[in-house]
Amino acid sequence: MADQEQGPRPDAGQPADEGQGPRPDHGQGPRPDYKVYRSRPGLLARLRPGDRVGGLPRPGGGDRERERKGGWSTRRKVVTAVLALLAGWLLVSIALFMVSAQLSKGVSDKADEALSPGGTLLTGSTILVLGSDEREKSVDTESGEGGRADSILLLHVGIGSVRRVSILRDSLAEIPSYGVEKINTAYFIGGPGLMIETVENFMGNDLEINHLIEVSFKNFPELIDSLGGIDVTTKTRICSPFFDSLGAAEFNLDKGENHLDGRQALAFARVRTNTCAPGEDDRARVARQQQVLTGIRDQVVSPSTFVRLPWVSWQAPRAIRSDLKGPGLAALFLDLLTGGTGETRVLQPDPTSLTAGSGLVVPDEEKARAVNELLGE
Repeated sequence: MADQEQGPRPDAGQPADEGQGPRPDHGQGPRPDYKVYRSRPGLLARLRPGDRVGGLPRPGGGDRERERKGGWSTRRKVVTAVLALLAGWLLVSIALFMVSAQLSKGVSDKADEALSPGGTLLTGSTILVLGSDEREKSVDTESGEGGRADSILLLHVGIGSVRRVSILRDSLAEIPSYGVEKINTAYFIGGPGLMIETVENFMGNDLEINHLIEVSFKNFPELIDSLGGIDVTTKTRICSPFFDSLGAAEFNLDKGENHLDGRQALAFARVRTNTCAPGEDDRARVARQQQVLTGIRDQVVSPSTFVRLPWVSWQAPRAIRSDLKGPGLAALFLDLLTGGTGETRVLQPDPTSLTAGSGLVVPDEEKARAVNELLGE
């Protein structure tokens, strides 16, 4: 039987794909036809120009990406560590402040009873601040014997607002059950409790005192020193006789800018007679006290104080006696820091009484205006 002639192979005579040469089959038969496509770079890859050249991956781009990520990771760790240290430093300072405030001496029972309820340190509260020349070893804080109020300051504080009225210590006032005397005598007779009643009666116009702060001269210098001292500017040279707080025969301060340590700041605030400026009266003394308060505030908000913050936090409550404790004192200091450095109104006496020598007479109209300004009415 004759061999049958085989027909042509299915691909016989078919032209090869254009651009393709003969495809070796390596003895495994023909390979299937397919085209090779190059994928486009992903969106994230296209957004990293440093790893691509002309749209193509740069050699070693993956290594650079890993290096970049490693660099950011190191920086994040450093920043996180620094923030953790700062937060820890702040928390330690807050804890020391709260403990110191709880351990510090409070006001007398009579003083606490004389205070009026109402008002908060967030919405508005009236505070009487007394700086006295008493010494803790020789003065009974209930009776006040042995000391007089060197400075008398009324504060009305709230978040973002601090208003101040200063009362000259020689102003004549009706002291309950004792008659008319210089207002600072109330502290000598009946301590801070009687002082609160006397100031409320003296100012009138429904003024109520909600809190009391007595500045402790014993610890006041330590607070200033913990801040690194304060800066004050004097318009005249100051010359004053012996100050036991300095342990020196006299206190002298040149005109102009001066940096004071704790003992110098206390002496500066307490100067009664400036022999280098004989024309000064008690209003100049009040102005110096305001400079000290302003200097303290400026130093507290100074960036350099953050380094000393734990020491300042410990000393601040120890420099005062108050009915306020930890949270209350913290709110008060927040008010003082956010309330600005506005001017202090000094209660002005009748000009004729300045030279009389028997005490200063403050007109009722002046008191009414001062109370309205203090309370923001």
